[in-house]
Amino acid sequence: MWLTRPFNERSTRLFLGILLAALALVTVLNLAVPAGHPLHVSTYTVTLLGKYLSYALLAVAVDLVWGYLGILSLGHGAFFALGGYAMGMYLMRQIGDRGTYGDPVLPDFMVFLDWDSLPWYWLGFDMPGFAFLMVLLAPGLLALVFGFLAFRSRVTGVYLSIITQAMTFALMLAFFRNEMGFGGNNGLTDFRELLGFDLRSDATRLGLFLATGIALALGYVLCRAIVASKLGRVSVACRDAEARTRFLGYRVERFQLFVFVVSAMLAGLAGALYVPQVGIINPSEFSPIFSIEVVLWVALGGRATLYGAVIGALLVNYAKTVFTGVMPDAWLFALGGMFVLVTVFLPKGIAGLLTYRFQNQRLTHRREGEGATTTTGRGVSA
Repeated sequence: MWLTRPFNERSTRLFLGILLAALALVTVLNLAVPAGHPLHVSTYTVTLLGKYLSYALLAVAVDLVWGYLGILSLGHGAFFALGGYAMGMYLMRQIGDRGTYGDPVLPDFMVFLDWDSLPWYWLGFDMPGFAFLMVLLAPGLLALVFGFLAFRSRVTGVYLSIITQAMTFALMLAFFRNEMGFGGNNGLTDFRELLGFDLRSDATRLGLFLATGIALALGYVLCRAIVASKLGRVSVACRDAEARTRFLGYRVERFQLFVFVVSAMLAGLAGALYVPQVGIINPSEFSPIFSIEVVLWVALGGRATLYGAVIGALLVNYAKTVFTGVMPDAWLFALGGMFVLVTVFLPKGIAGLLTYRFQNQRLTHRREGEGATTTTGRGVSA
């Protein structure tokens, strides 16, 4: 079966092993180690790590379309934000009459703005099944419509990147407007519970962290399965020689559209897991700067590797946390410096360096084995 192919690869088994071991270690250090112990992982740290993992899933989604399809999307922040807003709308409906104004149906910001009824596009978000379905469908439908129009018109290269950036910028401006019914510049916040669980409890925070880690593992396996299939091979052919692939009879736009939609849905899932952990979603997530930053994560970690995207997302966001706490004004300079250094000295990213060292070790062991065999053979013939 095509879903089992990724497990035949050593890199996939190694990645999943490290990820699952890290999830288990954090869980044990959070639950079993006392709060005053140096090895204790606090709930705040668990939430921060969960946010990093949601970013890693977003980076994997971007690497799928950029690394293997050759589409540099500068608008994946839009899909991430749409999934986050779908989750935020569900969480807002769960507040009920416990809000500031006590309205059992309308969120607080609608009461404040004198809305007299719930907009039609908010209907159904009080049901978890419908809300979770919209987490995937909202970004998926946007990617389907956008991709169909763009790929059918054969818009490629820098022009496609600019259009994706324009798309997310337009959505950001729209969601900033109070008339849209999404909270304006304040966004959606003050969430209370998810599926009946208190979002402020330590157990729920740990559960969200584990759910995000499992989602990252499943998303990675899905992307790796796509890459290892015929679809993945055709996608790489479209990336390297689109005109020749068309000449061979492949409908390139169909392959591009399918992979683009899958990537958008993964980005939406990442946004949905991000929102309950940080406690807010606002139009700043649509910012083109955020989408560009995601591309930098993938470039630093290593394009067309998937696990490199995870490495880049984790390292850059950890560095961002450290720098913004110690030298907040220097963070953008540090990020730019990291990108320049990796581009100059590691053009294939951190994953490229790891692959190079692994291949050198295998080559060294092979040469040593051949040398030992040659020596033994000479001794016998002597």
